[in-house]
Amino acid sequence: MAQRLSENPEQRAAFENYMTHGGAWLGFHVSAYNDESTHWAWFVDFLVAPFLRHNWPPLPAKLVVDDRAHAVTRGLPAAFRVPATSGYIWKPSPRLNKDVKVLLTLDLELSIGLKDTITGGDLPVVWTNTSYRMLYMNMGHGDKIFTSSDQNKLFENAIRWLRAR
Repeated sequence: MAQRLSENPEQRAAFENYMTHGGAWLGFHVSAYNDESTHWAWFVDFLVAPFLRHNWPPLPAKLVVDDRAHAVTRGLPAAFRVPATSGYIWKPSPRLNKDVKVLLTLDLELSIGLKDTITGGDLPVVWTNTSYRMLYMNMGHGDKIFTSSDQNKLFENAIRWLRAR
């Protein structure tokens, strides 16, 4: 059976080398999954926080733009709805890391989830670790992912920003 990237020492080393030498990374949703079973300290530092829990099932949600001046959020409204997504809670919050720039946050105007519910907490959904050329987006769940023009604009801006950096 093939090993996941997070389990293969050679792949881990290659990814670390790529990123520490200026490589670009755009991560979506589960690409950031890391918990006590990951055993990859560098990756946890790269993402800036370990995964704690999430809501289930994925549901439509409202996002609030934290930094409207950033190139990734340029042209987006102050808040907008996205199709089905599952919010992740990280512990500690990525926002507490001095190298993190949070760009969007999940607005918990209502509890999110039916089986596994998130009723509160800090829920950053898009951020960059400014020590690297990276952007993480806690989105990308389900077959309706490209049905939001605002979210599509966010994706387009993100790719352009990473290419230009």
